Amino acid sequence: MSRAQTLPGIAVPATSSFRMAQWRMLLAAMFCYLFFYTGRQTFGFAIPGMQAEFGLTKETLGWISAAMLWAYAIGQAINGNLADKYGGRKIMSLGAVLSCAANWVTSFASGFASLILPWGINGYFQALGWAPGSRLISNWWGVSERGKVYGFYVFAAGCASVLSYVTSVVVLEVLHLEWRWIFRLPVLLMLAGGILFFFIARERPQDLGFEPLEDTGVANAADKAQEVEGEAESSLQRYKAVLKNLRLVIAAISLGFQNAARYGLIVWVPVHFLGADWKSGGDGWIDPKWITVALPVGMAVGALSNGWVSDKLFGSKRYLAIMLYMVLGAAVSLWMWSLPAHSTIGLVALFLCGFFVYGPASSFWALCPDLVGAKRAGTATGVMNFASYLFAGLAEPLIGSMLDSTGNTSLIFVMVASACICSAVVALFVRR
Repeated sequence: MSRAQTLPGIAVPATSSFRMAQWRMLLAAMFCYLFFYTGRQTFGFAIPGMQAEFGLTKETLGWISAAMLWAYAIGQAINGNLADKYGGRKIMSLGAVLSCAANWVTSFASGFASLILPWGINGYFQALGWAPGSRLISNWWGVSERGKVYGFYVFAAGCASVLSYVTSVVVLEVLHLEWRWIFRLPVLLMLAGGILFFFIARERPQDLGFEPLEDTGVANAADKAQEVEGEAESSLQRYKAVLKNLRLVIAAISLGFQNAARYGLIVWVPVHFLGADWKSGGDGWIDPKWITVALPVGMAVGALSNGWVSDKLFGSKRYLAIMLYMVLGAAVSLWMWSLPAHSTIGLVALFLCGFFVYGPASSFWALCPDLVGAKRAGTATGVMNFASYLFAGLAEPLIGSMLDSTGNTSLIFVMVASACICSAVVALFVRR
């Protein structure tokens, strides 16, 4: 059997048929997750219609959105472990089906209670996607290529943001349907993606008759003691092992700051860039559609590039790629702070800000199997993602309060830059 080029002392089977199977599993996971955001990032487009029909305030609708966010965070902490126990293929497919159903239930809401309950439950179902998909990918790809493959996986998530926007616009502006159809039509893509993923993907190389991948474990000898040997391990043992891994906990804190910066951009930058009425055209001449799309496109491309950087330039030392992009993200954020709100060059700066701020996500997720091995990758990914949304959820009201009290929306870029620097400093202690 031929061997692929890997880290010193590590061999990975690389026959053409196995290589094709590796890519098929990665593309299947990417295809499935490409549609997941149609089940949770479309809520904002339905807000005007819900306000008009139910008379709810933006604050009330904000709490409905928050219910989904916190349920998603809790689900991440639980569902990653379920993927380690039952397999990522089953859990991820189930999440797509259940989230589609929850969206349809939400579409029949008649008021606050009938909105917040199914939408909150949907947050938990949405959390059945990311960590289980990561678990399956870690079974098929070794240490030396994880940065690259997680870059592709996060790229699919970035493209999912663009897709959720486009499908919502099609429902409202092309098909001229009411807000309820935002929860009905786009999610059919997620349902189809989940079903196809179940029939295409396989959990491990052994399921297709290949030998087990020899380097699905940790990245280097120093972390070997953290890896589990053998198949039998309880959920409690997995959680204890992951939470006792100091480097992983540090990485989770660094990711938390990175995600706070990311959501700072997603939620608040459009308000600053085009004025208070940016969704209806803003007080500048730049079409808000370009602003909305530039950010997730920059994020998607950045994630794709950062995985390659961590593998090829830094030899799988993820913390170096994370620190580099976070420092550059802080610099670009401060550059944006200095630009007029309606400067055309701000569109380029916004793309670059998304590129550098979200880019390290691929390296963060590759750290999970790097630090604890593939057999605990789902649990580690869930714990990391819980921390990331915990920080993002805590940061949003703080940012909103600051902007309310000062009336200066440009300060968001200072907040984003501060979060990026905090992420970079904490990531230094992940050094391996």
